[in-house]
Amino acid sequence: MCKFVAAYLILMNIIAFLVMGIDKHRAKVHRWRISEKTLFLLALLGGSAGSVLGMYSFRHKTRHWYFVWGMPFILVLQIVLGIVIMK
Repeated sequence: MCKFVAAYLILMNIIAFLVMGIDKHRAKVHRWRISEKTLFLLALLGGSAGSVLGMYSFRHKTRHWYFVWGMPFILVLQIVLGIVIMK
């Protein structure tokens, strides 16, 4: 079970990171964008670390307060939840 959860979280974080990069690229070339709801959903589904890393790696959504505060908040909540569950 633990290996499944770890694999799931790794996959979700890779996906979230890549989606941030894809959305940044689409913003630069004025193409159809990935919705902010989708970006937050990926973070909520376990990809918060990848989302935060992608935000700052690609300098994407860093002017939006709800991303600057929201994504790290989700990450902290997930870390706390993980610690509580592991005890």
